[in-house]
Amino acid sequence: MASLAHENLDHDDDHEHYRNHHHHHHHANNLNGDSRTHLPKKPRLSFFTESEIATEFAHHDSDVARINNGSFGCCPASVLEAQKVWQHKFLAQPDDFYFNELKKGIHRSRSIIKEIINAEHVDEVSLVDNATTAAAVVLQQTSWAFSEGRFDKGDAIVMLHYAYGAVKKSIEAYVTRAGGYVIEVPLPFPVSSNDEIVTEFRKALEKGKANGRRVRLAVIDHVTSMPCVVIPIKELVKICREEGVDQVFVDAAHGIGCTAVDMKEIGADFYASNLHKWFFCPPSVAFLYCRKSPKLSELHHPVVSHEYGNGLAIESAWIGTRDYSPQLVVPSVLDFVNKFEGGLEGIKKRNHDAVVEMGEMLAKEWGTHLGCPPDMCASMIMIGLPACLGILTEKDTLKLRSHLREKFGVEVPIYFRAPRNSEDVTITGYARISYQVYNKVDDYNKFKDAINKLVSDGFTCSLLTT
Repeated sequence: MASLAHENLDHDDDHEHYRNHHHHHHHANNLNGDSRTHLPKKPRLSFFTESEIATEFAHHDSDVARINNGSFGCCPASVLEAQKVWQHKFLAQPDDFYFNELKKGIHRSRSIIKEIINAEHVDEVSLVDNATTAAAVVLQQTSWAFSEGRFDKGDAIVMLHYAYGAVKKSIEAYVTRAGGYVIEVPLPFPVSSNDEIVTEFRKALEKGKANGRRVRLAVIDHVTSMPCVVIPIKELVKICREEGVDQVFVDAAHGIGCTAVDMKEIGADFYASNLHKWFFCPPSVAFLYCRKSPKLSELHHPVVSHEYGNGLAIESAWIGTRDYSPQLVVPSVLDFVNKFEGGLEGIKKRNHDAVVEMGEMLAKEWGTHLGCPPDMCASMIMIGLPACLGILTEKDTLKLRSHLREKFGVEVPIYFRAPRNSEDVTITGYARISYQVYNKVDDYNKFKDAINKLVSDGFTCSLLTT
């Protein structure tokens, strides 16, 4: 990944080509990261220690094993401090902040994201509140194309069955209502290979193109939420291109900081990822990448304000008076991740290795299995729960999750998978565990012991009242 272009940054920024200019320096070996990560000017003599990481996350509730980073993410203390500084700057002199600080600060954050995701140009990167907001931007454009007659009623949108609930609702609100025909790609679970996903996706596209219909948009998750699996998006985007799909939107709520995110390699028209889930920003902030094309001007923020018509990135940078600090702390987040060996890449690799190790430990302990092979997961993995717990409905998963939180101090989402036909497989409940830098083996042992206790007590979900 290229280093940050200096012209995109103010002189007080810490992101210079340290190694390129000072490779002879005797501290070079101790620098965090490699040629693909952003390096600070000053050499770091050491990386974060265990106790420093603990201090950064000391605000976490110590009574709870937080093995659910995937839902809400996390934000270290140093970034929260930086956020406070931005908030005070605004409150101290709002007019000066609005006219002289805000646009410049957001541009700097966008420039950093542009480098991390390997986009062609900073204009392709907008900052919005959430991946759900990003989905609204894209789907709103699709709905206008139907209502203005550029798309024919009955033209298709393809999405994965695993698509996030909020995005499914958005597709219903924007696309179905405008006359689009929605096709869900059914995906198996547990899943054993990328081939299974590719095969089902090809079938759905065939269905979409039947009767002379056009497939106008494919909405593809990068890392699905529930059940959780990394989708082979590069391959699916390539198939979309071959099959004449107009546009491809990758919903990567869990993308940046969780798995490999490279816009030039992926080749989608749109790619959205939260920055508060796996990239340590405070809630809530996401980026929406829109590949440069003549159609870029057709995209608008769903909240219309003074900047309407000035391009999505500028529209998004001011949608009225509100707290913009989550979008402004990206340089501080970069400082934080670069205090880890290998920077963001190093964090991702260690999180992946650790979540696989913890998942395998739990599956072995409970005599169950993982929801997918280790190479199909990123920093989250699914583990089958013992069948004797009696998880028979969606409601049971919520009851059991609450029970684990309230009685055992374990926070973990649970997925219900209805048995197919007359399968012998009796596992209908899966837990999704996350691993982030603040996690410890103790967190997963606490979960293991809680489930073991429930099993030995003869517990079943039917004993819990709603």
